Amino acid sequence: MSLKHYLQTNQSLVENTLSTLLPGGQEPPQRLNQAIRHSLLGGGKRLRPILVLACADAVGENRERVLPFACAMECLHTYSLIHDDLPSMDNDDLRRGLPTCHKQFDEATAILAGDALLTFAFELASRPIPGVAPETVLMAVRQLAMDAGIFGMVGGQMMDLLAENRMVDMEELQKIHQHKTGALIRCACECGARLGGGTEGHIHALRQYGSAIGLAFQITDDILDVTGNTQEMGKTTGKDEINAKSTYPALLGLEAARQWAAKQIDLALSHLEPFSRNADPLRDLARYITERTH
Repeated sequence: MSLKHYLQTNQSLVENTLSTLLPGGQEPPQRLNQAIRHSLLGGGKRLRPILVLACADAVGENRERVLPFACAMECLHTYSLIHDDLPSMDNDDLRRGLPTCHKQFDEATAILAGDALLTFAFELASRPIPGVAPETVLMAVRQLAMDAGIFGMVGGQMMDLLAENRMVDMEELQKIHQHKTGALIRCACECGARLGGGTEGHIHALRQYGSAIGLAFQITDDILDVTGNTQEMGKTTGKDEINAKSTYPALLGLEAARQWAAKQIDLALSHLEPFSRNADPLRDLARYITERTH
């Protein structure tokens, strides 16, 4: 199966499952449910849930049982985007080619939609999984909470805000993005392997893989903010420079940033060496991260 077909198939699987799991847009409270569906079902790469599924595939054949957790990852990621776009944060008008939640609805509704998706994520993630010990599910839920909160994404977002309008060194920049972007990607890989029945060796290797591709993903995002266009990206480009954000191109230059991203992909691929061809989608996904144009 080509990577394009793999991504399309799994994007459809995730989106159809999410649409079924969510309340309908006409169910009360209608405005809140419509805002949630607008933000969650409005496109996107679905990278995090696909990584959960792909890591389960890499350690066995248990992807069906990790699907609710995969959907939880996308709910949590989308909540973070809704809040990230708010006027008090990045103040963006466009997300995934559509008006941001606060633009389509209003700021209060957007805040509540984000809150609802965050809590819904943990309802999905904590569901019992046939054939998986409750202690294993609990470990995955705890990891998700840690990687989403103070010690992960939210902490990284705060670091990112504090780094605006000043130059940071490479060590600090990597720390920001290992938390802000990398934490949920690492979590998707680790939890996909854990819930899929992987050994501790599998779980460690795939978390390291996730750490490397998470950093490469952020570097590529920084590059595309400079070189991409708003229509193809589905979000406003050039915002990093306007907001005086600390980025890899700003610190290293475009070419050196590309080289650093490529090194992360090589590192990610090295962590997949013990795995069979079942991990080929992960290998292809790693290469795709730095080749993507949006």
